[in-house]
Amino acid sequence: MPELVSPSSRYKQSFIEAVREVQASGSGLGDTLKWDVAGMEADFDRVLAELRRYEPGHDLPDGFVHSESLWLVEGETYLGRASLRHTLNASLREFGGHIGYEVRPSARRQGHGKTILRLTLGRARELGLDRVLISCDTDNLGSRGVIEGGGGVLEGEFVLDYHPKPLRRYWITL
Repeated sequence: MPELVSPSSRYKQSFIEAVREVQASGSGLGDTLKWDVAGMEADFDRVLAELRRYEPGHDLPDGFVHSESLWLVEGETYLGRASLRHTLNASLREFGGHIGYEVRPSARRQGHGKTILRLTLGRARELGLDRVLISCDTDNLGSRGVIEGGGGVLEGEFVLDYHPKPLRRYWITL
């Protein structure tokens, strides 16, 4: 049964394989496409520290909010990830929202996006959030289906000067 966990070296090999899959497919969150796999293999503790740098208790750079990285795993296999931002600032209100998620290519179309969202919404409830904002590109039909299936109510479609595609913003009441 898939579960959400904190990033851990236990899943190093599977996580790195997933990053390679995303980079080979060319479809995934922007940061995944840019990650240095050789550097990850050489110093995975640094990767974990980077993933935890915005957690509560850490000093934040200007313009950032506290957030946490969560991994969806089953057994020893990394399936995907979520970013849960504890609050919104003006930038996240426009683009990004409270939750971002990604499923590795070999695990797509198997219901894992739905699972990641459901479990991340549960974590948002634990944090005391009463509603969350999620956005996706208008042409990302898989993500649209996950968000709408998870209770997302469309706020609207938007074009941003700095993003190449129109996006949809959804609110989910918890």
